[in-house]
Amino acid sequence: MLYTLNRKSSRLVVYKTLYNWCSNGHFGKFHAALRLFSTDNYRIDLIRNIGISAHIDSGKTTLTERILYYSGRIDTIHEVRGSDGVGAKMDSMELERERGITIQSAATNCNWVVNGNKHSINIIDTPGHVDFTIEVERALRVLDGAILLCCSVAGVQSQTLTVNHQMNRYKIPRVIFLNKLDRDGADPIVALDAIRKRLGLPVTLLQLPIGLASKHIGVVDLVEEKAIYFKGKFGQQVTVEKIPKEMLEQVQEMRQKMLEQLADADDKFAIDYLEGNTNVENINAAIRNCTLNHKLYPVLMGSAKANKGVQLLLDAVVKYLPNPSEVTNTAYNSTGDEIQLCATSDAMVAYAFKIQDSHLGQLTYLRVYQGALRRGGTMMLVEDGKRHSIKRLFKMHSDEVENVEAANAGEIVAISGLKCNSGVTFTDGRITCTLAPMFVPDPVVSLALKKVSHSDLSKLSKALNRFQREDPTFRVTVDPESKETIMSGMGELHLGIYMERMKREYNIAIESGQPVVNYRESVTSRVDFEYTHKRQSGGAGQYGKIIGYMEPIGSEPNEHLYVEFVNKLVGNDIPPNYIPSIEKGFKECSQKGLLSGRPLINTRFVLLDGASHEVDSSDIAFRLAATGAFMEYYQQAQPIILEPIMEVEVISPAEFQNAVLSTITRRKGLVTDSHNYGNSIVIQAQVTLQNMFGYISDLRSATKGQGEFSMQFKQYQPMNTTEQEAVTKQYKASTLQK
Repeated sequence: MLYTLNRKSSRLVVYKTLYNWCSNGHFGKFHAALRLFSTDNYRIDLIRNIGISAHIDSGKTTLTERILYYSGRIDTIHEVRGSDGVGAKMDSMELERERGITIQSAATNCNWVVNGNKHSINIIDTPGHVDFTIEVERALRVLDGAILLCCSVAGVQSQTLTVNHQMNRYKIPRVIFLNKLDRDGADPIVALDAIRKRLGLPVTLLQLPIGLASKHIGVVDLVEEKAIYFKGKFGQQVTVEKIPKEMLEQVQEMRQKMLEQLADADDKFAIDYLEGNTNVENINAAIRNCTLNHKLYPVLMGSAKANKGVQLLLDAVVKYLPNPSEVTNTAYNSTGDEIQLCATSDAMVAYAFKIQDSHLGQLTYLRVYQGALRRGGTMMLVEDGKRHSIKRLFKMHSDEVENVEAANAGEIVAISGLKCNSGVTFTDGRITCTLAPMFVPDPVVSLALKKVSHSDLSKLSKALNRFQREDPTFRVTVDPESKETIMSGMGELHLGIYMERMKREYNIAIESGQPVVNYRESVTSRVDFEYTHKRQSGGAGQYGKIIGYMEPIGSEPNEHLYVEFVNKLVGNDIPPNYIPSIEKGFKECSQKGLLSGRPLINTRFVLLDGASHEVDSSDIAFRLAATGAFMEYYQQAQPIILEPIMEVEVISPAEFQNAVLSTITRRKGLVTDSHNYGNSIVIQAQVTLQNMFGYISDLRSATKGQGEFSMQFKQYQPMNTTEQEAVTKQYKASTLQK
């Protein structure tokens, strides 16, 4: 009541009223109430934080461009691959505009008015290619809702499955938009069925198309029972007309189905439905409740490229997706206990989900979960307890920055000048907690950097350090024997982009070796070991004896992607202070298996007994004992090499089906599914990563440049004996050369 009353008062009256309120015993509520007036027009219920995610080339960036245009954020539409060469607003990187793909996530914001209220929508546009999946991961980590974009021609594709899984991981409410209704072969009903079956999502259709392909001119709103058309050069004129007569029967049938689905999913609406009280307000309330509770997801449709349906999608974002105060966010206190964050709390908590170098220095992207940030203030980095100054605070608009004075709970901003990594938590010092980290997948491909001149070493070091800070899936190591610098990442495209950026942004003349698969090794049987490390060289010697066994953790390696050490020692034959050294010795060896030089997984080392010497035993002696036991007994545990298997999806015109199947067969792939979508054929297969290098050239040749494919890691699989012997032979030869 105070908030509503004082919104109409002058700022002086507001502060005076708050002071009096505080004096009457309400001091504890003073700061939270004062914050309501700290930023003009701040109302948390009018904020939406959303991401737009989909398979590559589904129209995410094109959709975002239309959202920015219709909301008045930009005054001109530019296409992703437009003839004017400008490119879409959210593709700010030169490589993105050249290749027509999104490489890194980009943030922006816009306003959208619904029912007379101006809502602030923070948007993160994410890449669609699986190689850049970390950009989707970190965006979803801090968002409250999402638009899941699906192509109405190709339906559910491989990366659609991935981003949907990521949304499920973070429990993100979503609205689904069936895009590209203007394309030949578009079939929203088939696409909807694929969403139900392949994604396993409960969905309800809120719209029907008026025409498809070249005849697509609008949609029918099933909630309000009206036909909506988008006229003008850019579809900016939204007109409401009567439903075409030939569609009336279908509309009634589909609307009835929608109402029944809502009644099944929402108890309150079920009562309204039985009582015949199915007005628009009740329907929208039921859709919202179902969306927020993941009981039913609304499906809308249109064509971003053809400027149809986007305004209604924005309405749906406001109507059906949550504001920040409606989302439960948790953190962990200093004792590791889970606590619930509260958007109305005054104690500031923010999460740094992304860092990026810019002309302003390091930009740190923050999501504020509670409290407020202010320019000129300070905040504490929880990980080290140090305070950092907030010198400049920005709202981001792709690569443009807009200065702001403050950021409140639920808002997404950037700060320049901070020295921190991504994935860290900041507070104002009144509360000490950390938010759960985002999921970071392990790299699957590596490249060795070649022919780096001595004069470029400093620039190379600077570039690699920057890229590692910005991208948690990009790893750099130095081979201890060859001294080569090794880059590891999520795929050929991922590493290729960084190679190109080093050349362009740092002017480094550089080449790379051939892509190398990141294999894994595992033991397959138990072997008992007894090993004594003993060395005398005059004076104090080295002595450590260990007894135990190594074994596979389980029968399925993919369920145990780690190595563990178990201490079952009874008594003090080995003093307790030496146990960590034994564990360290085994785990160091596990980083480099003896067959391929790759890390072990699914392997357990168990310590049962041993012996020590009161003078000669030491940490180094027991660490070397573990190393010696590994080197002597590992081969007896029947180790195998595990290679990554990729889930591959190929889409091409149906006329090239046989040619595409041949390209997969030649690479020893296993076809798991094939189906038609309009005039296209979609083929899914499982292929080893080693056999997928250079596949795009074969596919383009087989389909006259019209085929495309995507792939993502599925699992590790034992390599066949012949290939394992070849890899082992190659590895041993390379170690001898070094």
